[in-house]
Amino acid sequence: MAVEIKAPSFPESVQEGTLASWHKSAGDQVSRDELIVEIETDKVVLEVVAPANGVLLEILKQEGDVIQSNELLARIEEGATTAPTAANTSDATPSAGQVAATASSDDVSAAINPAAKKLAQERGIDVADVTGTGKGGRITKEDVVNFEPATAAAPETAASAVDTAVDEPSAEHGERVERRVAMTRMRARISERLLDVTQTTASLTTFNEVDMTALMNLRTQYKTEFTKMHNGTRLGFMGFFVKAAVEALKRFPLVNASIDGKEIVYHGYQDIGVAVSTERGLVVPVLRNAENMSIASVENGISEFAGKARDGKLTIDEMTGGTFTITNGGVYGSLISTPIINPPQTAILGMHKIQERPIAVDGQVVIRPMMYLAMSYDHRLIDGKEAVRFLVTIKELIEDPAKILLEI
Repeated sequence: MAVEIKAPSFPESVQEGTLASWHKSAGDQVSRDELIVEIETDKVVLEVVAPANGVLLEILKQEGDVIQSNELLARIEEGATTAPTAANTSDATPSAGQVAATASSDDVSAAINPAAKKLAQERGIDVADVTGTGKGGRITKEDVVNFEPATAAAPETAASAVDTAVDEPSAEHGERVERRVAMTRMRARISERLLDVTQTTASLTTFNEVDMTALMNLRTQYKTEFTKMHNGTRLGFMGFFVKAAVEALKRFPLVNASIDGKEIVYHGYQDIGVAVSTERGLVVPVLRNAENMSIASVENGISEFAGKARDGKLTIDEMTGGTFTITNGGVYGSLISTPIINPPQTAILGMHKIQERPIAVDGQVVIRPMMYLAMSYDHRLIDGKEAVRFLVTIKELIEDPAKILLEI
């Protein structure tokens, strides 16, 4: 019996998606809950798994096709253990087993996953040079990602060196190679949103610096005990910054608000988005009701989000909403930057690299671990005075972390 494979139901915030990659070809054996195809939306990559055991009978949508909610993608012959007959798969891609049985040395590159083939084309890689680690020697996307071209052997003689110099152009006089790759749907959407922010908000950034000495000493003193007490959760700085932001948002509710037409929406909760960079682009999962979370639960939540982001497992719901965002460019070495507001929010906090610098303390020059803070805000709603006071509040809380723990 043929079983249909359909795209998942998209939430209201997602209109459509793009079929990113097939992980199986027509004629391949599949198992229930095995990943079959990925659909990329504006916000996240959705995984579609096999609904039953059987053989992938036919593929109805190709990579790059625009996909609607619940649209039919393919069919599985439930319970089948062999590939469908040629009559049923005249347009289907041969399976790895079929290729292995019939391919000659000239067409061995056919034993490759569609996603891997597409990536190889984008990177200009000859798949004949790639060693497949998949079933039956099939080349997977990971094989292409990890592929490193062999370094050409050095000339054995002076004559061969001369021949090489004559026959092949040098780097100085050789051809200039360009490669054009279409933007992914997610990257295109990020580009569109960021450009829209610069054109539709009155964005302004205020800066300050924070002495990290007290917080670093506290972390050094308790990080081992903290990890043991909280089942392996690592004690970082982000937990303190999230809790400091929550307290500052309570004191300055306009920073936690958003603009809806000609109305101001005040949010009676603090949903903090934490920006996470992935290979596909920047994503912002949200810590719901961060005002009710402990530092341990914040750190654990961020760790889980980071893992999901790396594996492409974040859901749309986990990245929807948020009343305020924190981004940390310091993990990549950024000393100072002007973060872009994440609409419909009206402010964002940027953390940066901790760097030892000489500062004046009580009339004396001392060396302290300092971090620049940046707060970008929508000047249509937030005045400069309020923005500066908000950032100073975060500075004061971080420099005296006992206030965060005591909620004072």
